[in-house]
Amino acid sequence: MADRVQEILSWYSSDNAGTRTNIARLLRHGKLAGTGKLVILPVDQGFEHGPARSFASNPGGYNPLYHFQLAIDAGCNAYAAPLGFLEAGAAEFAGRIPLILKLNNHDVLHDEKDPLPSVTGSVKDALRLGCSAVGFTIYPGSSHCNAMYEQLRAIAEDAKDCGLAVVVWSYPRGSVLSKEGETAIDVVAYAAQIAAQLGAHVIKVKLPTAHLEQAAAKKVYESAKIPITTLAERVKHVVQSSFDGRRIVIFSGGAKSEDDHVFEEARAIRDGGGFGSIIGRNSFQRPKAEAMKFLHTIMGIYSGEMQ
Repeated sequence: MADRVQEILSWYSSDNAGTRTNIARLLRHGKLAGTGKLVILPVDQGFEHGPARSFASNPGGYNPLYHFQLAIDAGCNAYAAPLGFLEAGAAEFAGRIPLILKLNNHDVLHDEKDPLPSVTGSVKDALRLGCSAVGFTIYPGSSHCNAMYEQLRAIAEDAKDCGLAVVVWSYPRGSVLSKEGETAIDVVAYAAQIAAQLGAHVIKVKLPTAHLEQAAAKKVYESAKIPITTLAERVKHVVQSSFDGRRIVIFSGGAKSEDDHVFEEARAIRDGGGFGSIIGRNSFQRPKAEAMKFLHTIMGIYSGEMQ
């Protein structure tokens, strides 16, 4: 298994020893340590969706320390959150799990069609809190995408200079895209490619549907007979679009849904060569014991212990 981690690290030969060490920390922590797979707990929803929508179904989640403990007890590879949540528990839980500081966030009080998140943290904050990585969201398709790309370029440069890894949430969204188009296979694959080109070490995208949004792309998909019928085929194509699988690609868990549905998605991610999941609401909106069982099942699917 250690050889798999070394293989992945070889893809990042331009990075310094500090950054590669922090990528290795993500890959060598928790129940999936050494497998090359990741399950990360992200809790930015309090900012992104509001506290009641995020935590009322499991009130323990209002407490930031709850999420640190859940990620640790479940054996997640890392825990990702905005500045405030990490500041609330970074000292108490120092060294117990790799941390990812989410450096930009967007609220729904002014939920415009072409979003531009605010930068809410810094590389200096990430270093102060002992993080292994910084996280940043881009919205390809937004009329403000160029500003986000330029922000990410500067932040990624600083993070890499300081030996941190860079995790990019790449979520297509904007007035030029239909709602169906936000998760269309051609659009999601394009978003993954953009994140890779902007220097992401780890790319987070949503699971794609078989819809084709762009007319020009649709012609190519059809003429080249790119297989996209099954979810596993679509995952494989997104991974292929991320430098032929030479970048770590993980998939969003989305809104809370039935267990069997999430487990089927995990199997498709595994079978398509995806590197794992970043699962927030489907984890912390459950009672803790249920969340632990749920996350362990997903980890078992990725490790091959469960079919």
